Amino acid sequence: MPITSRQVAGHAFLRQMYDDSYFPDHVVDRGKAILLRLCERIEDERPSDLESLYALTQAATEESNLLDREFVAAGSEIDTVAREWICDEFCFVASAYEFTEADAEKLTAGRDW
Repeated sequence: MPITSRQVAGHAFLRQMYDDSYFPDHVVDRGKAILLRLCERIEDERPSDLESLYALTQAATEESNLLDREFVAAGSEIDTVAREWICDEFCFVASAYEFTEADAEKLTAGRDW
């Protein structure tokens, strides 16, 4: 399902990670795919409140937890800076879909990175 939000469709997800050679592009690609699937689910399911949004972001966070292992296997990791970048992307997604009151910590609660 293609993304219909122009703001999301035009966004360069995880740009900072792509710009940093410490993070292998093929693993960052998987992180970007997780975020895009999150956007597709938001557009498809149209959550009506923050709790519904948090349920969707939790599923994406769980996928991202598995992604950390792939970074480690590739000689990298989701370090402190990358954590912030990824969390910023979750906040961008929430804001793009007009959940401006979303709590940054709740968006990625359950993360182990």
